[in-house]
Amino acid sequence: MQLTDFDRYPNLVAMFLDRAKERGAKPMLASKRDGTWQAIDWTTAAEQVCLLAQALRDIGLNAGDRVALVSENRPEWCIADLAIMAAGLVTVPTYTTNTERDHHHILENSGARAIIVSTQKLAQPLLAAALRTPNVEHVIGMTPLRRMQTGALSFHDWDALLAGDAASARAATDARLATIGRDDLACIIYTSGTGGAPRGVRQHHGAILRNVDGAAHILTEDFGWDDEVFLSFLPLSHAYEHSAGQFLPIGMGGCIHYAESLEKLAANIEEVRPSLMVVVPRLFEVLRTRIMKQVEKQGRLPALLMHQAVALATRRAAGKPRLSDRLLDVVLEHSLRPKIRARFGGRMKALVSGGAPLNPDVGVFFAAMGLTMLQGYGQTEAGPVISVNRPRAGIRMDTVGPPMRKVEVHIADDGEILVRGELVMHGYWQAAAETARTIRDGWLHTGDIGHIDSAGRIVITDRKKDMIVNDKGDNISPQKVEGMLTLQPEIAQAMVSGDKRPYVVGLIVPDAEWALDWARAADEHFDMAALQDLPAFRTAIRTAIDRVNADLSVIEKVRQFAFADEPFAIDNEELTPSMKIRRHKIRERYGARIDALYRG
Repeated sequence: MQLTDFDRYPNLVAMFLDRAKERGAKPMLASKRDGTWQAIDWTTAAEQVCLLAQALRDIGLNAGDRVALVSENRPEWCIADLAIMAAGLVTVPTYTTNTERDHHHILENSGARAIIVSTQKLAQPLLAAALRTPNVEHVIGMTPLRRMQTGALSFHDWDALLAGDAASARAATDARLATIGRDDLACIIYTSGTGGAPRGVRQHHGAILRNVDGAAHILTEDFGWDDEVFLSFLPLSHAYEHSAGQFLPIGMGGCIHYAESLEKLAANIEEVRPSLMVVVPRLFEVLRTRIMKQVEKQGRLPALLMHQAVALATRRAAGKPRLSDRLLDVVLEHSLRPKIRARFGGRMKALVSGGAPLNPDVGVFFAAMGLTMLQGYGQTEAGPVISVNRPRAGIRMDTVGPPMRKVEVHIADDGEILVRGELVMHGYWQAAAETARTIRDGWLHTGDIGHIDSAGRIVITDRKKDMIVNDKGDNISPQKVEGMLTLQPEIAQAMVSGDKRPYVVGLIVPDAEWALDWARAADEHFDMAALQDLPAFRTAIRTAIDRVNADLSVIEKVRQFAFADEPFAIDNEELTPSMKIRRHKIRERYGARIDALYRG
């Protein structure tokens, strides 16, 4: 298929409608219902977008009004998002895991006049927040909602809003789209808040279109452009999935399948057989652990082949191949790798990792298994994709690849990565001072530290604000140490500390499956809290930490550790929805325990 000139589109909806005209009756959005995958075709999707857009205007919403969107990933999410923009309104995507307090902050800060929500369960905390936010007037349920006894909110049914005249709705949409340009606001995406209250990032149409253009060029030039199949898993309220998991497939004319859940993700991958997936590093770490355990259970020979495959990939990554590697490569291609690729559907062109740093060892593992993994880099404030590894530039797992097309990257004197281009946000919503600190002279100050290697690839070393500076003034990367710790089978999660301190300490969450196996082998009752009091259990975790310490410099070594009371999770506000640890929340809870490690 010929590569599209994305620069010609004035807005995201124009791109969608143009693609819908080309694709017609081909499937666009698929979800599993009653045990089977059912799809909405492009023509039907375009009609629904225009009908819903007109209905939003008919209920009294005006150009520029904000509409909150709260739903799990499903076809209606995409239809609603496009319809909001087609109506000349602004989408405010919101996480399904948000509490009433989270919803209230976003509804109040954004000034949203309407909300679209998928189910009664998700509506409960949202509506409670809406009643305390006087600007919210309309509630639209994708499925029927229970009406509240209040005159403050007007309720509307999804199906009723789609029951208008399609031809007139399309004509009205086309007329509106003629007035919407690339610089106009498309959505306000609230950052997941690793360091405090979420801020609204103002993403304009051109920012996301620039991301689509850059990613589409890479996929076309390095992998070939065909009828691509995407599996959407990450929350669409996250900028990464919103741009790369929704608008990139739309731009490429692909079909988006919506995964049922994390528990069913592996089965969905085998059923859908996607050609592309965007995933966060934490999921890759989980998949790596599962694959290793499954292969090792198959016997000595499969386990030996797996370890030989990893060793081969490690040598290649280091540029130190052996003469015998060619023969080993042939053996692996006819034994281990086809079985692993089959678990990913058998036609996966690339797995794209983003949203957080990927431990190079994880990338090497998947490359060893015969899967192409591309680590990307970006921020919500930049569309969000800034760069990505690509075969043409040479994939190195310790880099995040070269900048995408029409993206400028500069390294400041202090090592901070600066970004300029159409992809950069127009600022934070109602936060002029914060915007001025973040964007200076047109350059987005990312807060990330790094450099550009000889091949033009960006190498990230850490976040400025997350950097540990010990009492001697040495800089330590917590993400590097945490990534190495969580690759150990004994450790599920970790957070290290040491700012203004003489050494690094760690807060550890043991891996539940490993702990269960340990308890059985030691003839102990499996109770995580009780196990943590056993000297032998603590010694086993200490051994895992010492394995990591062997590969760390003196200043990076984890000298002492304590156990967390429970896993870091979204529900206890210690993880963001994109699976990043919220350091300030964890410190609030465990500060005294961490401080005690320096008094031992």
